[in-house]
Amino acid sequence: MNSQKRCPWANLNQLMMNYHDTEWGVPVHDDRKHFEFFILDAAQAGLSWNTILQRRNGYREAFAGYDIQSVASFSEAKIQELMQHDTIIRNSMKINSAVVNAKGFLEIQKEFGSFDTYVWSFVGKQSKINSFTSQDQIPVLSPESLALSKDLKKRGFKFVGPVICYAYMQAAGLIQDHLVSCFRYLEIAS
Repeated sequence: MNSQKRCPWANLNQLMMNYHDTEWGVPVHDDRKHFEFFILDAAQAGLSWNTILQRRNGYREAFAGYDIQSVASFSEAKIQELMQHDTIIRNSMKINSAVVNAKGFLEIQKEFGSFDTYVWSFVGKQSKINSFTSQDQIPVLSPESLALSKDLKKRGFKFVGPVICYAYMQAAGLIQDHLVSCFRYLEIAS
């Protein structure tokens, strides 16, 4: 599998290749998985995705296996405890945003039945498939990520700027940005 042509960013190391080959761009329809990507993409702000993937197990442990209800109920003491957790990015604003966003997730679930129903409405309920031939053609935001960001901010979410939302939408398969030369492009597009 390592000899197959993939998106250039994935060739950094085996961890990045595995993520690219098995997860990135695969349509997500599970609210817990959406929440995981939200936490990880917010944590990535100003850092590399490789840095976050290296800490992914730490995030899973620190954030209760991405159980939305549990994270929404984190106390100030728990947040301070996470600031000492050396397997995650110890940034108080990013940690606090996970708790704030968990509460927002629960509100959206009440309103729409699931976060999945809500978020897929921003792409017309199906993946937006782009056909880029080089990495430099891929934008950092889109009209869809701008709309999602604006709505989430209105709902009180944190660390949900349009660039973070775009990265999240790529990861969760709402926007398909595998290059057309990548072996995953046709696999996921079909």
